[in-house]
Amino acid sequence: MKGFRAAVAVASLAFGLLAGCNDYNNSIQYNTGPQVGSISPTGVAAGSGDFLLTVSGDGIGGVFQSSSAIQWNGKKLSPCVPPNTVMCTNFLNSITLSATIPGSFVATPNLALINVLTPQSGTGNNGLSNTKSFFAFGSPNPVPTLMSITPNSTAACGTSCSNASVTITVMGSDFLPASNNGGTQVTFANNLTPMQLPSALTITSFSTTSIKAVIPGSYLANNDTAVVQVINPPNIPGGGGQQCPDANCVKLAGGGANPMNENQSFTVGSGAAPAAAAIAEETPAISQDGRYVAYASQQNQLFQILLKDTCVGAAKGCTTSTSTVSVSTEGTAGNADSHNAVITPDGRYVAFSSAATNLVENAPKGRQVYVHDTCIGATGSCKPSTSLISADADGALNGTESILPSISTSGRFVAFVAITPSATEKTTGAGATARTNRPSSPNSGLRQVFVRDTCLGAANCTPKTTRISLAPGDGSEDGTKPAGPAISGQAKQIALADGKSATVFTPTVAVDDRVVLALPKEQ
Repeated sequence: MKGFRAAVAVASLAFGLLAGCNDYNNSIQYNTGPQVGSISPTGVAAGSGDFLLTVSGDGIGGVFQSSSAIQWNGKKLSPCVPPNTVMCTNFLNSITLSATIPGSFVATPNLALINVLTPQSGTGNNGLSNTKSFFAFGSPNPVPTLMSITPNSTAACGTSCSNASVTITVMGSDFLPASNNGGTQVTFANNLTPMQLPSALTITSFSTTSIKAVIPGSYLANNDTAVVQVINPPNIPGGGGQQCPDANCVKLAGGGANPMNENQSFTVGSGAAPAAAAIAEETPAISQDGRYVAYASQQNQLFQILLKDTCVGAAKGCTTSTSTVSVSTEGTAGNADSHNAVITPDGRYVAFSSAATNLVENAPKGRQVYVHDTCIGATGSCKPSTSLISADADGALNGTESILPSISTSGRFVAFVAITPSATEKTTGAGATARTNRPSSPNSGLRQVFVRDTCLGAANCTPKTTRISLAPGDGSEDGTKPAGPAISGQAKQIALADGKSATVFTPTVAVDDRVVLALPKEQ
């Protein structure tokens, strides 16, 4: 690996020198030829034999000429002129060149540097394009298995953490040495300290089934529950190319964390922080076929809604993946906590409640209900987007927070609870029987159930929000945790809890002394 990296460095330096010196060898000269926009493919499996490489220009710096030649690691593949049709450049048009690359160039894993040379005249013109990377990759790295960590707990060190580091022994299988693109990483992430993404621990001892790693004392200041993972790198020469830049990119498989045995817990002090305990009680949501699961998870100290594609029941070749759905249409993750995920049976639409203010433009303050379109199963023109659901053109929702969504099968209708927090204390009775009800949380005020018609899939429809019920807050029997509505798949019925004290603005069917089935007239 060291020899390979040295070769890459030398090749890169050679290209830099070629493009960096003019006729007088005393100043920097930039590439002056037509520039390369993309290459296809961007990689092949080592030992796969001859293949066709296509180089596309982007029009910057001019267009390709019949005299233009593809260069592979500085080796010029001269223009094809019969009978020379081997290891040469085919001029297809002004923005497209191609060449058949011999299998000997990719017989072993390596990184190649691709550019184009177009002969130019005049002082300072070198005719070179920019450079693209091409990977010949080896067999995928295995996915490691994490079986146990010892010890799996320690005391919190508070403010005296300088000498409080802990060495853990991680047991499992398929661990990789550092010579394999850096080798297996052991990562550590907790809820309270440090405020950062999972951090790679320093490894002091290694075998394919056992790793010793050091948790710094600075990570152990607070009572908390941390997550330890083992992650293998992908088998990519040079350590790059992990993300596919375009549709022509070869997806380099291998490595990662084992989805069936992803992590082990490490307890600091007396255990999990309150925030972690609260989210552990939150119910995940699952698609009808069980393939997609939506859930809340703490990411960099904020709870986000994630969607896991488990590949259960999927076609062969499916790769498990996890994406964040509490994001804006532009893909920016929410800047405050998100909870209460629900999902449509096909997994396409995910509704959730979030206190984030950056999911839509001019988002209302406080928790609001949103729906994210993941575009799962949609046509290629679909773009993931996020919409505000707890909105009302008449202003009926002004000053409220919205939580606990329930979504119909199609994703068109979303029911939710809107809460108007109490601003004052209320005292009832007199003397010894006097009683003061104090709002102990933002959930203690007036509670209303609404249904939002998003008009998704409907023609000549105007989105609107309909109030279904109203229930008083601050009563001793109400507690501080309101119950959410449950909307039927076709959105023709809505089950409401606390029906005994609520005013319902639609016909109902009694289910229990505290549960009713509301029958909206217009759904």
